[in-house]
Amino acid sequence: MTEKLLRPMRTRPWYARWLIRLLGAALAAGAHLLFLPWDPRNRSATPRATEETTPLTGAGVLLLALALLLLAAYFGHWDRLGWPLLLVAVPPAVLMHASLRAHPGPDASFRPLAWGLFTLLVAAGVFVTAGVARALRGEWAREDMSLTNPL
Repeated sequence: MTEKLLRPMRTRPWYARWLIRLLGAALAAGAHLLFLPWDPRNRSATPRATEETTPLTGAGVLLLALALLLLAAYFGHWDRLGWPLLLVAVPPAVLMHASLRAHPGPDASFRPLAWGLFTLLVAAGVFVTAGVARALRGEWAREDMSLTNPL
């Protein structure tokens, strides 16, 4: 099973490629839901408070970033460069947008700007990580070839 996940996407049948891509998008969305808890019934403790019952934690944000970077590295290494943006950056951006839209409040005017900034930050991190993983793909391939053929 592991050897099937650790080979280029272009060498796999079309149904395996799409299944792995759907799994990657589901993992990105699942990581967002796991590390950044969100309950659509959240309410503030008092009518004028802007802090809700499930605030973000630093550990949750760091774990989400780590999970997304690992997924971006995997898809950047084994697939084309555009796919990590669609599979890894879009699901958290959509979930963040839904979360911000579900909680209108007195501080709602900054939320479109915050959504755009965080979406850009996540997309940039995913793109850079996928690019580095893609660049290292060539290095690892050359090292493997030099080990098998020393001349």
